[in-house]
Amino acid sequence: MSEADTRWEKIRNIFLWLALPLIIGLLVASAVPQPVIGVIRLEDAIYAYSAQNTIKQIQYAINHPEISAVVLVIDSPGGTVVDTESIYMELTRLRAKKPVVTVVNAMSASGGYYLSANTDYIFAKPTSLVGNIGVIGYLPPSPFIIEDIITTGPYKLWGSPRDSDMRQIEMIKEGFFQAVKLGRGDRLTAGDEVIFNGQIWVGVDALRLGIIDELGTENNGTQKAAELAKIANYAVLDLAAPAGIDSLNGLFFIESPDGMSLPYPKEAGVYMLYIPPLPVKK
Repeated sequence: MSEADTRWEKIRNIFLWLALPLIIGLLVASAVPQPVIGVIRLEDAIYAYSAQNTIKQIQYAINHPEISAVVLVIDSPGGTVVDTESIYMELTRLRAKKPVVTVVNAMSASGGYYLSANTDYIFAKPTSLVGNIGVIGYLPPSPFIIEDIITTGPYKLWGSPRDSDMRQIEMIKEGFFQAVKLGRGDRLTAGDEVIFNGQIWVGVDALRLGIIDELGTENNGTQKAAELAKIANYAVLDLAAPAGIDSLNGLFFIESPDGMSLPYPKEAGVYMLYIPPLPVKK
């Protein structure tokens, strides 16, 4: 082998040793999926259908490893206790695996805030409505006799005595308070008499009280989620379509005779729900 051939052999070997790791790295990188920030939108009252759709998206995020973090975008006045609790429990499962950041648009009230408090970080707009921590319920009527109905007990028709429902509401209220304390911890800057008085605050006041963490937009929420997940060069994916959810709304509130939606639930019960005052007619 000539000296030129030997020199060329050395150059080729050096090139291979330099290029081979690069090629392997590129192949490995192409095999690893790009990290994704999943976006889940809860833009309705919380009831059977909206909860089912939200839970489907949460489960999709849990089961797909390429989703590194989730942004929960909320515009909700809250809703039924049991459906809110169902979402809360699934959020807890998700947070055990991946960071979750809340972004409040117009409102995160009552049950909506119950869910927000179970995330790692909360953004809101300066005029978003946030809080209304507490429970509202409709007591059953006092038992009375209906001649054409036979029942096997005094509360078969009514479900429970009124004082039992009052105790249930008190129990749910205390659970709500404890969930907020657990989620927000020492970030709350006011005492219980302020935080838990049922008030709803605009975003700037909620920030001052530690009800939220920062004023910001959905874009800020995505950046924070990526920071908590320690990822870069990520994609953002709305999880509604891949999770196969149904688009249903308008089933929760009472409608007036002229078709207007009123801020009252169709069925009596116990709710984590913000009910705004109706305009006063003069």
